[in-house]
Amino acid sequence: MTTPQTPTQKITKSYVDKLSTPETGQAFVRDSELKGFAVRVTPSGAKSFILEKRIDGKVKRLTLGRYPELTVEQARKEAHKLLGHIAVGRNPAAEKKQEALQGTTLKQAFDDFVKTRKNLKERTLYDYRRVMTIIFADWQDKAMIDINKDMVSKRHNKVGSERGEAYANLSMRFLRALFNFAIAQYEDGNGNSILRENPVTRLTQTRAWYRVDRRQTLIKPHEIEPWFQAIMNLKNDPLSQNRETIRDYLLLVLFTGLRREEAASMTWNNIDLQAKNLKVTDTKNHSDHNLPLSDFLYDLLQKRKEQAINEYVFHRASGNGYVSEQRKQMAKVIKESSIAFTIHDLRRTFLTVAESLDIPAYAVKRLANHKMSNDVTAGYIVADVERLRQPMQKITDYILKCAGYKSSATITDLSEKKSHKML
Repeated sequence: MTTPQTPTQKITKSYVDKLSTPETGQAFVRDSELKGFAVRVTPSGAKSFILEKRIDGKVKRLTLGRYPELTVEQARKEAHKLLGHIAVGRNPAAEKKQEALQGTTLKQAFDDFVKTRKNLKERTLYDYRRVMTIIFADWQDKAMIDINKDMVSKRHNKVGSERGEAYANLSMRFLRALFNFAIAQYEDGNGNSILRENPVTRLTQTRAWYRVDRRQTLIKPHEIEPWFQAIMNLKNDPLSQNRETIRDYLLLVLFTGLRREEAASMTWNNIDLQAKNLKVTDTKNHSDHNLPLSDFLYDLLQKRKEQAINEYVFHRASGNGYVSEQRKQMAKVIKESSIAFTIHDLRRTFLTVAESLDIPAYAVKRLANHKMSNDVTAGYIVADVERLRQPMQKITDYILKCAGYKSSATITDLSEKKSHKML
């Protein structure tokens, strides 16, 4: 830091009171008796005491406090004390920074985490915020340095017994990520982390993580027909204007295997009806996902395009944004068909059908948009959306057959068949 040439004067209360305010910039007056001690005046009239001293080869400017909250004599004593610390090799600037960082709360760390991780998906951010407000509500104002291993173990057990083992693991994985961020982000003046270790490591060291088996639920072939019948009964009405939109959304997930948010947030910019393709750009593995449209999907999307009211394929009834809540309509389908399912079950159903039809493994991976970075052979295979068109149609035909329809059936055919049944 380059120190500007400024007047020297013995700093006293009467002198500080008489100091004029600079029109621009900052004005400095150095003490003629104590080297490095000075008073700074800003254009707003604020007056502060400072100490300038070379520390570790660089001139550092330390703010002692504002006047008149800090008197001249108090500031001079503080300057003497800091000069003594510097003389014995201490770094007051680094110590002050470390003291401030040691008070960093869990909420402050989370806010910094969100600002730094600019590529967090909306759904991920939503889940993180729920964990903060539900699981760690009473920890938000705690300093991270005060959250220890015992606290983590007890909270993990508590969440596991009250909200389920899977949610307990998810919560602690989030907390682990937040501590890892803080360890890298918050360092003292010497480059050392203010946090010595991640307390969530206790769960790994003691093998305390819950063993949660991967869900294997899906819609079985013999369940597809009653599920379809219930789905086709989701029709727009005055009380629930989104029913048909949810119907089409669930069908698209079943016939593409897309993830929940990938399908719900899809825009018309990513649908090429002329080429009969769709593209998902905001994917879990951050790589674009291109899929061909089967005849059934083409007809479904074409019909939706005719009724489009905003940029989203599955728009809200209000016209603002895309559908984000499907529970009521799903509950109706579950009640009518007696088949319980989740959105991800539809993805599992799609991929299970693909595997059962002996579609090549690499094609199945492409359809699922799974990364193949560790597969050397896959690295030599050029992805071509047209090579997936036949497998895509084959999967569609099988699902329609299980549902009791012809392989050439369209969403229009399904609607008309339902109408005939009602007559």
